[in-house]
Amino acid sequence: MLPLSLLKTAQSHPMLVELKNGETYNGHLVSCDSWMNINLRDVICTSKDGDRFWRMPECYIRGSTIKYLRIPDEVIDMVKEDAQAKSRNRTEMNKNRGGNSSQNQRGGRPGGNRNNVGNRSGQGYGGPGNNPMRLGGGAGGQGNRLPHAPKNRK
Repeated sequence: MLPLSLLKTAQSHPMLVELKNGETYNGHLVSCDSWMNINLRDVICTSKDGDRFWRMPECYIRGSTIKYLRIPDEVIDMVKEDAQAKSRNRTEMNKNRGGNSSQNQRGGRPGGNRNNVGNRSGQGYGGPGNNPMRLGGGAGGQGNRLPHAPKNRK
C-alpha cells in the first residue's frame, strides 16, 4: 500500500497530523498532492507542550514538515480491499488474454530479443558502425569499431 494512495482514500475522513516541531493538527482531510502537502478543515491545533489549543476552519500543511499521520483503521481497510480487488482483476484479465506461449508471457517478438548481442543478423549493436556506446573511438581513426574487430593495416 502506497502512502499517497492511502491519503487519497482518506479524503473527507478525520486524521491527526503531528509536525516535526511537535504541534498536532486534528481535522478532516480535504485534499493532498504528490508532495504530501495537505489541506484540513474543522481543525484543532495543539501546541507542542499540549497546554494551548486553537480552532481553525481550515489549514494548509506543507508535506516536508509532517512527522507522522494517524488515519482511522477503516480507511486502511478500504485501501487493502481496493488493492485486493485490483489484483483479482489483473489475474482475471491475464486469464482472459488466452494463449500460453512464451511470446505472450514475455511480451516479446517471435524472433526473440532484438537487442541481444549474440544476434545472428549482425544487428546486436543496432547495425554495423552504429554502436551507441562508442568503443575505441578517438585517436588512431578507429571510429565505431568494436574491440574485437580486426584492424585494417597496410
